Amino acid sequence: MSTETEIKIEIQNPEDFCARLQAFQPRIVSDRHFEDNRLLDFPDKTLLSAGSLVRIRRAGEKAILTFKGPAKKEGIFKTREELETGLGDGVLAVQILERLGMCEWFRYQKYRREFEVGTVIVAVDETPIGNYAELEGSESAIYDLARRMGVEESRFIKHTYYTLYLDCCRLKGKAPGNMVF
Repeated sequence: MSTETEIKIEIQNPEDFCARLQAFQPRIVSDRHFEDNRLLDFPDKTLLSAGSLVRIRRAGEKAILTFKGPAKKEGIFKTREELETGLGDGVLAVQILERLGMCEWFRYQKYRREFEVGTVIVAVDETPIGNYAELEGSESAIYDLARRMGVEESRFIKHTYYTLYLDCCRLKGKAPGNMVF
């Protein structure tokens, strides 16, 4: 079993954030690229009601199938089981899951670039609802990097992009749909 521990931080300007990150001599994991994410569930929302999800992520020619279990409720970090595997064809994988009775219930897009600072993976995301940095690693390593970057714990966000999208729609008085460009 693999466990994901992460937080998000809202950022104003991705370029400024990346420039600040350079002080820590990050290793580039991926250059800026477009990602299209599709969340699938059964019609009765079995997974969503349990706090879990199945996602197909497409980025260029690459596709990944992900299962995420429910997040721990306690603490300031989003910590949960995460299982991932590469796919040959993301579109076909969605069709297979649909044939098994699942349906797409949310789609979100973003531009992402990724870095590694020590043992922390830093993803810089540009989304239709704003810009965010995700820090993923151990709690102590995330705390340490955030402190060194001058990011206070009060700025840590453990919500999913779906929850952030719903909050944004409520603030704007807009009916939710998909978070796409």
